[in-house]
Amino acid sequence: MPALKDIATQIRRDIVRMVHGCASGHPGGSLGCTEYFTALYFKVMQHNPQFSMEARNEDVFILSNGHISPVFYSTLARAGYFDVKELSTFRKIDSRLQGHPATHEHLPGIRIASGSLGQGMSVALGVALSKKLNGEKNVVYSLHGDGELDEGQNWEAIMFAAHNKVDNLISTIDWNGQQIDGPTDKVLALGDLNAKFTAFGWDVMVLEKGNDIDAVVAGLEQAKSRLGKGKPVAILMKTVMGAGVDFMEGHHEWHGIAPNDEQLAKALAQLPETIGDY
Repeated sequence: MPALKDIATQIRRDIVRMVHGCASGHPGGSLGCTEYFTALYFKVMQHNPQFSMEARNEDVFILSNGHISPVFYSTLARAGYFDVKELSTFRKIDSRLQGHPATHEHLPGIRIASGSLGQGMSVALGVALSKKLNGEKNVVYSLHGDGELDEGQNWEAIMFAAHNKVDNLISTIDWNGQQIDGPTDKVLALGDLNAKFTAFGWDVMVLEKGNDIDAVVAGLEQAKSRLGKGKPVAILMKTVMGAGVDFMEGHHEWHGIAPNDEQLAKALAQLPETIGDY
């Protein structure tokens, strides 16, 4: 298998090419979460690219902030769920790779439709409880945006998870401090997230280097070691919006716009082809 850093670089390259190719999409959060997806699918998670919706005896990943579909699609393709050439169809007519993942397209690796924000943790809880009922020891992972926590359904789910001791769940918050309308502190300040999750009864970890692949792998492995003790685990993962492309880094404007030809060339110059373009 190629080195994880090489995989992450290629995924970033895929992201900017996909979004440029259809002149729409969400590159900022996708680039910021590249290490998380790479660590999860190529190192930490037990999963089977011979996809089945039932996911018997394997780990499950639920993406809540579905607008970062470019990083999800690239990861799935690079992990063998479908041909990488299909990435060229992103957001185009009759493509299975919609702007937000959808199950009716029957794209391998997609288990829920996620475009409406705030719903992923509720789904992840259902999966995690089903695993428990089935006697399976597998882990359920979910990913959420920090701006997405503005949605009240998250806090109902966070409360439910602790009350029901859903201790086979690792929910990660992409804590980049940016959302579509600006910095989270200006749109709706989140306050002390660590204290909030702790008060709601979760086991909380802060991952300071969410764009360092070794740190992310270690953080996910540590989170796994804390499961099975009566509490769900939350990872507050600090990332940089647009990580890996210098002119996109830290700017909320790149939440949902595509690079033009000149910007694409500048981005690709920073992201050398490592394991082959689609």
